[in-house]
Amino acid sequence: MIDKKLKWYGIIMGLVICLTVVAILGVSLGATEISFSEVSKILINEIPVLSELIELEDNEINQMIVFQLRLPRVLLAGLVGVALATSGTAFQALLKNPMADPYIIGISSGASLGAALGMVFNLDVNILRFNTIPLLAFIGALGTTFIVYNLAKSGRKVAVATLLLAGIAVGSFLSAVVSLLMVFNDDSIQRIIFWTMGSLADSSWQRVGMIWIYILIGYVIIHLLAKDLNIMLLGEESAQSLGIEVEKIKKVLLLAGALLAGAAVAGSGVIGFVGLIIPHIVRLVVGPDHRILIPSSALVGAAFLILTDLLARTLIAPTEIPVGIITSLFGAPFFIYLLHKKKRTGF
Repeated sequence: MIDKKLKWYGIIMGLVICLTVVAILGVSLGATEISFSEVSKILINEIPVLSELIELEDNEINQMIVFQLRLPRVLLAGLVGVALATSGTAFQALLKNPMADPYIIGISSGASLGAALGMVFNLDVNILRFNTIPLLAFIGALGTTFIVYNLAKSGRKVAVATLLLAGIAVGSFLSAVVSLLMVFNDDSIQRIIFWTMGSLADSSWQRVGMIWIYILIGYVIIHLLAKDLNIMLLGEESAQSLGIEVEKIKKVLLLAGALLAGAAVAGSGVIGFVGLIIPHIVRLVVGPDHRILIPSSALVGAAFLILTDLLARTLIAPTEIPVGIITSLFGAPFFIYLLHKKKRTGF
C-alpha cells in the first residue's frame, strides 16, 4: 500500500512538473517570443521570498505581455482543461461508458444555450462577486444532463447506444436553438459565435476570476467521491451491499459534472472531446483507480488544452484558429477509434 502511494505521489509530481513546463512554454511563445528563462524570472519575481534571488531585466513590454495577455490565457486554458477532463472522468464512471463526455452527450450544448440566453437578455451581471453567466451555463448543463440520462435510462440500466443517440439528438436540438438566437439577435451574434466555436481569444483575469471557484468546487466534490466511484464499478448491487448510497452518489456526480461543464463553457465556449480523450488515455497509463485517475486526468487535461490553444494561436499566425476546432481534429478520430474498438471487442 505504501509503495502504491509513493508511486501515485511520483506520478502526480511528474505531471505537475510537466504542466508547469507546458504553462511557461505557453506564456513564452506567440507573436512576440519571450525566452523560457525570462518568463520564469518574471514569474518568480512575483514571489516575495524568491524575488530577491534573481536579477530581472527592466523590460516593461515583456512583463505586460506576460501578465496582461498570456498568463491569464494560459490559466484559463488550464482551468477549462481541468473542468472538461474531470467531468469526463466522472461521467464515464457514472455511466460505465468510455465514450461518455460532456460534448458528445449534449451537456456542453445545454451549457452553451444557458450562456447564450444570458447574453441575449443582458443577464451578464455580478451578484456577490459571482458572475451569472456560469450559473446560467450550469443550469443549462444540469437540465440537459437529466434529460439525456432519463431518455437513455431503461429500468435501472443505461444503454450505451441509447445514451449516445439521446445525447446527439438533444445536443443537436439545443444547438439549433442557439442558432435561432443568433438569427434573431444580431447584436449578440459575435459573442454567441464565440461560445459555439470554443475559443480562448477573449481571455482575461476577469474571466479567470469568474469561473475558478465553480471549477474548484466541482473538482473537490468529484475527487472526494473517488473511493465511492471505485466501489460502484463493481456494480450497483455490490456497491449498495457495501453501504454506498448509489442513487445519492449519482445525483451528486451529475450536479458536480454539470457544474464543471457549465463553468468550462462559460469560460471558453463549447470545446469538445477533451473529456473523452484525456480520461481514456490516462486510464490506460495509471489504471482505473479513481483516486489517482481523477487528479491525473485533471493535470493532463490542463496541459493538453494549453498545448492545443498554443497551436490554435501559432499555427497560422497572426490568424487564430478557435481551439474547439483543434480539439475536434484530435477528438473525432479518437471517437471513431473507440466505436471501432467497441464493435470488435464489445467493451
